[in-house]
Amino acid sequence: MSRARLLTLALLGLILRRRRRRRGEAEERLLPRAGKDPQAELAVVGLLIASACSAAGFITVYADTSIPDSTQLLGLSLALALLFLAAAGAVVAFRIVVTEEVVHDYPPPEHEPADRQLELLFEQSTERFTRRRLLLGTGLTTGAVLGTALVAPFASFGPVFDLRAFIETPWYRGRRLVGEDGRPLEAAEIDEADFYTAFPEGADRDQLGAPLVLVRLPASAIHLPAGRTGWAPRGILAYSKICTHAACAISLYRTPTFAPTEPGPALVCPCHYSTFDPATGGTVLFGPAGRPLPQLPLAIDSDGSLRAAGNFSGPVGPSWWGVRSRRPT
Repeated sequence: MSRARLLTLALLGLILRRRRRRRGEAEERLLPRAGKDPQAELAVVGLLIASACSAAGFITVYADTSIPDSTQLLGLSLALALLFLAAAGAVVAFRIVVTEEVVHDYPPPEHEPADRQLELLFEQSTERFTRRRLLLGTGLTTGAVLGTALVAPFASFGPVFDLRAFIETPWYRGRRLVGEDGRPLEAAEIDEADFYTAFPEGADRDQLGAPLVLVRLPASAIHLPAGRTGWAPRGILAYSKICTHAACAISLYRTPTFAPTEPGPALVCPCHYSTFDPATGGTVLFGPAGRPLPQLPLAIDSDGSLRAAGNFSGPVGPSWWGVRSRRPT
């Protein structure tokens, strides 16, 4: 018998053997046969879509700060997303997947027959699925949207892309300081042991870098960092009013009533009690703030009015890495 004939007969025998094996496996049943349930599959698709829409709503509410009652809406949208997802899982478990009740646990998959038994159980328990691609696509989409909703709050750790609100300020050399009433501030009216709020004349006061705090200290008590000579004319110092911890407003000024024993003057944020030393360039004395308050250099014009002599010493606002690594413009 030629080699080609032997090879042909061997290949034919292998094919017939595999067909017999598949036919035998097809006849082997571990789970009872069950009819199709397309309505249940459509219900699962609808529930998954509802979960994805709820998760998308969470992302929308989180991103749009103008929406009122956002906290309640965030909780509601996320709860609905998880509820619809759980309902979809329940429909799959009770209406689509074929189940059986066993008295004993399945044997550990140590041998080929046990492995094959587990494969058959999986195949036969999922044979009622008729819209596999639709269910898979809907499930993946829902998982992606819900996963995005779950990681969206990480954006609160700090900005990554748009840093203009922290870097761009309305201050430049020669811009006059005005009080809360819009009147220009004069150097002669800034007293020691007092606290003043100032804004750039003619600028938008809602800008993060607009508000300032002004204090006056004895010249002998001021010890600013190198390079800031002349930043505090007549002992008047100006700092950003925005705390470098969480962007709260600096609204308290600690002044000692008995200098020999009490600590010196300090700017205090009442939200988390970050405390800054105006005499040393706004350095942090206490609290969670991550860096000093940005200082604004001052100058006094011929009329005695206070004007900016430049921009801040550092970026305004919280000490996120993307903010503190840049210079104000």
